[in-house]
Amino acid sequence: MKVLKTIKSSNSWYLTLALMLVNSPITLLAQSYYAENGTANFTSSVPLYEFTGTSEQLTGLINLTDHTVDFYLDLETLDSGIKKRDKDMRLTLETKKFPFTEFYGSLLDSVDLTNSNLQTIRTRGNFSIHGVTREIDVEGVITVEQNALHLKASWVIRLDDFNIVPPSLLIVKVDQIQKVSIDIRLDKQ
Repeated sequence: MKVLKTIKSSNSWYLTLALMLVNSPITLLAQSYYAENGTANFTSSVPLYEFTGTSEQLTGLINLTDHTVDFYLDLETLDSGIKKRDKDMRLTLETKKFPFTEFYGSLLDSVDLTNSNLQTIRTRGNFSIHGVTREIDVEGVITVEQNALHLKASWVIRLDDFNIVPPSLLIVKVDQIQKVSIDIRLDKQ
């Protein structure tokens, strides 16, 4: 009888432990970082002149558990400092029809959360703009901060790869190559 009670007691303890593990908050295991106020820049050029458009409303998510990244931006929030140029840019990008740009992909490198030095990371994913999606590789640097990740990355795109016709003024045309960069601090969720 005593042995039977011990077995029942032991089974009860294992069952309780299993239920505690199953019902424990997943957030303890998840390593997800999120922000809604990152900076996105594009740099464009025409002969003898270069200009930059900026937005402070880049939204991003990095999930270290499943190695996914997701960043998107409302293109209406880009500001180049000149209203006419911004209007032309929105017409060129057809932001009424295609209001967002997004990069969704996977981390190719692990992030060492115990290392506070700059870490180079690579991602591969789908970059979408103007209704066209292309797979690209993006390299950046990440710094682990207290309960946060600080990411900086940059890449280039060709406008014609995304069916974007560069605007022109008389014979001066905006360059096909656009430099894109992001700078964002994501807080642990």
